[in-house]
Amino acid sequence: MTEFDLVVLGGGLGGVAAVLAAARLGQRSALVSESDWTGGQVSSQCIPPDEHPWIESVGCTRSYREFRDRVRRFYRRNYPLTAAARTTRLLNPGSGNIGPLTHEPHVAALVLEEMLAPWISKGLVTVLREREIVGADVTGDTVTAVRVRAANGVDDTETVLTGSYFLDATDLGDLIAATGAEHVYGAESQDTTGEPHALPGPADPADQQAITWAAVLGWQPDRDNTIVRPAEYERWRSFEPPEWPGPLLSWEVSDHITHRPRLRPLFTSEATNGGLWYDLWHARRVLDGRHVDGGWSDVTVAAWPMMDYARLPLLGVDESARQRALGEARSLTRSFIYWMQTEAPRHDGGAGYPELAPRPEISGRPDGLARMAYVRESRRIVADFTLLEQHIGVEARAGLQGAEQFADSIGTCAYRIDVHPSTAGRPTIDIDTWPFQIPLGTLLPVRLRNLLPAGKNIGATHLTSGAYRVHPGEWTVGEAAGALAAFSVAERLHPRQVRADERRLRDFQRVLTDHLGFELEWPRYEALTPTHRLGYVAVAATADGAAR
Repeated sequence: MTEFDLVVLGGGLGGVAAVLAAARLGQRSALVSESDWTGGQVSSQCIPPDEHPWIESVGCTRSYREFRDRVRRFYRRNYPLTAAARTTRLLNPGSGNIGPLTHEPHVAALVLEEMLAPWISKGLVTVLREREIVGADVTGDTVTAVRVRAANGVDDTETVLTGSYFLDATDLGDLIAATGAEHVYGAESQDTTGEPHALPGPADPADQQAITWAAVLGWQPDRDNTIVRPAEYERWRSFEPPEWPGPLLSWEVSDHITHRPRLRPLFTSEATNGGLWYDLWHARRVLDGRHVDGGWSDVTVAAWPMMDYARLPLLGVDESARQRALGEARSLTRSFIYWMQTEAPRHDGGAGYPELAPRPEISGRPDGLARMAYVRESRRIVADFTLLEQHIGVEARAGLQGAEQFADSIGTCAYRIDVHPSTAGRPTIDIDTWPFQIPLGTLLPVRLRNLLPAGKNIGATHLTSGAYRVHPGEWTVGEAAGALAAFSVAERLHPRQVRADERRLRDFQRVLTDHLGFELEWPRYEALTPTHRLGYVAVAATADGAAR
């Protein structure tokens, strides 16, 4: 049995940010990672950062900005960049359209290891890799221990971890389930939340966002890179989801706003919007070969609308059903790669792109797929306060300028409400939002005293969870949760006492701002328009449906 101040389950961005915050505040943490790579969506899930257009100046914590700066320095230190790339202050390694810092997943993993390394040496962070939660011990309203074991199934030996606080940074809210904390998943009823875009009928727990099993692809025109025909290829080749305009394996997608058919090819024949390319290849390109001397080729991440798997849910089912869903998601991705290599209409005539080459050395899996699926929706705690569409949505706020202001703010976030096709057959939901704050009340479970959410699982709804789930939002939530636990240990308080007392709340907020470099509110100037204008050119880059 090993005791810590904090035990953090989940090695994604929220978990890493949580232990970094606790270490900087002098508390000792265990980070239990499902993978041998830390970083979750930015590394083991191969999803480069989705970020708001003000990210280079405002709207994130100091440590998230440090992560971004370190990524750029990593490329400058280790890659033979061209003179132009090396001297570009805001280098975008992949020149991807999804954001200003598209970069390779293995680089993200290495940078996060750099950030963790000094705290591991000091003894304030212990990382347990490739572990999964087995169960939790709860006495009354207090979690006393969690039990973990190797995730590879080879060793069933359990490790018991005890601590003052237990943080759930897993993708599905596994610790929430193990502790019996009150929670919800799926889509809420409009009668319950009052949200204009919630379900008009009863709540539907099976209405869960699609997952995507991403893949890393290169371009090798001098060879045929066609993979072995997947066993379920014919099934996916003819599959037509209810929310889709036709076969899923096609360049035709459902527009995420209008839901009308729209072509999204791999390459377009010409550039638009001032020389930028808004095709699939350039959406999440993570290495732009033009940035590197010596004849390097492009590398891109395939995480596109056609790859959204929404046939079976992950929550509310047994483990065998969950593994079946994950297996089908992998099968869909492999089938889409094979379709692109063999049958897809080419932009330059003919069919098939055998030049497409999976890059296992970058993704971390032999088939070029990501180590883990990109999961967009988690179990969500029933919290002291629930973030609703009425707090952040432009339409729901009936013409008010800006999001709801919260006195207990613990950070800022900006992203539209972006809900992908659901396992109930619903199409995408895309709603304009204002840049908003995350209130402390969303981190407080209604009953358990020492359990905190540290990722996608705060007190939010099916809709609003689609607005804070991306990279800087998950980091901010995790870092705030780690800081709250560390502050509570140091002050011998419970988190609810921090929120309930104005003086203690201000003390904690000063720790966030003065010691950790948090921003608790958005600057008030006209540039902070609703997030339907998110983008890095005059038109909204992230509203083009290429990859979200």
